[in-house]
Amino acid sequence: MKTLSLLIMGCGGHARSVADIALHIGFKELLFVDHGARPGEQIFSFDVHKTFPTSLPMGCLVFPASGDNWQRMHQIQIAIENGFSLTNIVSPLAYLGAGVTVGEGTLLAHHAHVGPSAIIGKGGIINTGAVVEHECQIGDFSHISVNATIAGRCKIGKRVFIGAGAIVIDKVRIADDVVIGAGATVVEDLIESGVYVGTPASLVKNKSHVF
Repeated sequence: MKTLSLLIMGCGGHARSVADIALHIGFKELLFVDHGARPGEQIFSFDVHKTFPTSLPMGCLVFPASGDNWQRMHQIQIAIENGFSLTNIVSPLAYLGAGVTVGEGTLLAHHAHVGPSAIIGKGGIINTGAVVEHECQIGDFSHISVNATIAGRCKIGKRVFIGAGAIVIDKVRIADDVVIGAGATVVEDLIESGVYVGTPASLVKNKSHVF
């Protein structure tokens, strides 16, 4: 890796997961920026800044590390507006099948599995142990959480959150701005934005009550 410096946008729990993987893949210097940072706050002995540093190390890459889909989308917009170079963070323990496409600013965490010909949009999170099977399409800024499974040929919209351990059966379509609760099972298309829980997953809050 020629570039050894990474600026991580955010300092919450997800940012720590990103930092852990970044260190594993060879980044030597990490900088964090978060307007909510406490005075003197550090993560893994690296400083957290409340505002962007006046200068970045030469060749420094930038990664959006909010666990919130809307905030991560905003982070990418800020990075692009400021001319920063976005990167992907891919764990050496993740698996990417043949023909996979991954958009910029996306995390593939430890033991994530992305099957052949899957498409992952920009600003996505395929979290620890998550499975995205063959020919799935995952929309921009969506988060497939820990140990969730998306079976083959599903189409997931933008800013979708699939909770830990949830299962989406094959060929299902999910609209933008849907939240699937932890452990839920999605067995049919979800065409309305909102929160779905249970087995089979059913709507409990529509978009107007969530976003």
